[in-house]
Amino acid sequence: MGKGGAISQGVLKKILLSYTYVAVWIFLSFSVIVYNKYILDRKLYNWPYPISLTMIHMAFCSSLAFVLVKFFKVVEPVTMSKDLYLKSVVPIGLLYALSLWLSNSAYIYLSVSFIQMLKALMPVAVYSIGVMFKKESFKSDTMVNMVSISFGVGIAAYGEAKFDVFGVVLQLGAVAFEATRLVLIQILLNAKGIKLNPITSLYYVAPCCLVFLSVPWFIVELPVLMATSSFHFDFLVFGTNSVCAFALNLAVFLLVGKTSALTMNVAGVVKDWLLIAFSWSVIKDTVTGINLVGYGLAFLGVAYYNHAKLQDMKANEAQKKEQQTDEEAGRLLEERGKDAEGKNESDK
Repeated sequence: MGKGGAISQGVLKKILLSYTYVAVWIFLSFSVIVYNKYILDRKLYNWPYPISLTMIHMAFCSSLAFVLVKFFKVVEPVTMSKDLYLKSVVPIGLLYALSLWLSNSAYIYLSVSFIQMLKALMPVAVYSIGVMFKKESFKSDTMVNMVSISFGVGIAAYGEAKFDVFGVVLQLGAVAFEATRLVLIQILLNAKGIKLNPITSLYYVAPCCLVFLSVPWFIVELPVLMATSSFHFDFLVFGTNSVCAFALNLAVFLLVGKTSALTMNVAGVVKDWLLIAFSWSVIKDTVTGINLVGYGLAFLGVAYYNHAKLQDMKANEAQKKEQQTDEEAGRLLEERGKDAEGKNESDK
């Protein structure tokens, strides 16, 4: 068993760690979503101020990220010029602020389960915006897949018992802004060789996001908060909520870094079904049969999309390996040719 046993133990440990990362991410993502719903919902904690809640998250996360980067040196900051920050990070920060603001606002009007169903449109939005920015090539089969996902979400929306037009507009706006942000990260940062992990991302983006959020906050929510004399800041609720939000970013870092982005997508599907079940059984939100049929169709479309992306990734990796093999073979032939020429010269 010696060597074989050691290998088996190593593989088992790796599998267990991967499942642990997945479980931690699902738990934290689940917790943040349910916690935000609890705080913002008028029937629960009754604090319907999504901009304020998002600003609390950003202030906490940017402060903690600053401490981790500058004092504890957990990760190294990337080389970031003022011009690059203004042209690349600031637009991403604006889109992030809008996405968080709208997505948190949707919790006031929609159920947790229906929000998760609407989020199934994210691949559709990312692909469509990617095609617009020429980061994705238009493929008829992929577009058919996108239409099937949209059709499934449409059925789920038709079966929603507490359909709210304004809430749906907010959530769809959040999906659109988030998809645009993801595409712009590829264009403005990744294409320039800049990779931001969740900690450095918060270090650079969260302060910018906080500034952008302060503009609508001063106009929309501050006057209402000042008029509500009975309000007091609950450090326990907002403190633990902010810790969960920051911990979720670290969990993303671990999950993607130690496994893959595809694993996170698959875990996300599991999390969505768990949230739908939780919303129905614990929060007592109404989940209809038409809801489930529609989301089931959208889920199949998303699963197929993830499978197709995986196959493309494998094909690209195989092509790169083949190119590397060809290049190495060419170099070997060139070196042998030079050696043969040198030998002929010495024979003369």
